[in-house]
Amino acid sequence: MGELEAIAAPRCDFELALPRNHKAQIITFSGIDGAGKTTQIAALSTFLSEQSYRVIYVAFWDDVAVLSKLRAGVSLSVFRKPTSKQLPLRNDKNVRTWYLMLIRAFFYLLDTLNLRRVVAKLRRDGCDFVIFDRYVYDQLVQIRPHHWISRVYIRLLLHLAPTPEFPFILDASPDEAFARKPEYPLDFMRGYRRAFLGLRAFVPHLAVVGPSSVDETQRLIVQRIAEGSHLQPR
Repeated sequence: MGELEAIAAPRCDFELALPRNHKAQIITFSGIDGAGKTTQIAALSTFLSEQSYRVIYVAFWDDVAVLSKLRAGVSLSVFRKPTSKQLPLRNDKNVRTWYLMLIRAFFYLLDTLNLRRVVAKLRRDGCDFVIFDRYVYDQLVQIRPHHWISRVYIRLLLHLAPTPEFPFILDASPDEAFARKPEYPLDFMRGYRRAFLGLRAFVPHLAVVGPSSVDETQRLIVQRIAEGSHLQPR
């Protein structure tokens, strides 16, 4: 799995007190591009590691998605006109033709089945926390739930996907996120945010962390985990 750049841990008045022989706790971070997921994941990973727990970082697109490089490369060559030789691979979420959505739906099912395998393996490996940079939720927001078939498909993927103990959506202003990471049209970013917030209709236990400072967001994330992971006040 991948590695993260070290970032100072949040200042929190909690320390871990997980029971012995517990299963790995799954923490997921989802949200629009530019919401600050990488920063929060790195800070939380540092905090948990300093508590002497084994933390594994998983990038959904790199470590779980099936044929991710091929899919991104095809999307890049077909749907995007490059303006620089240094552009990263992308899967162009703003393209929503019917045939592309069918292809995506097929791959989303494969990704979810592979996710089950990856999570089962990580839990057998005896780690304490698995932190996902994006999850199946980031694929579900690409599916418009207006038709009953789409809603059934969404619920099927949610049934197949392992349920994380701590799923987070980092909410952010689309305008500010676009200013930090201008990869997609602003109108798409606004609709993308609404789709993430609408996921709670299917996943009520999703924790939405509203726009705030980096430090306050870190504190809210640790507090949420403290409420469900037997974190004890110092």
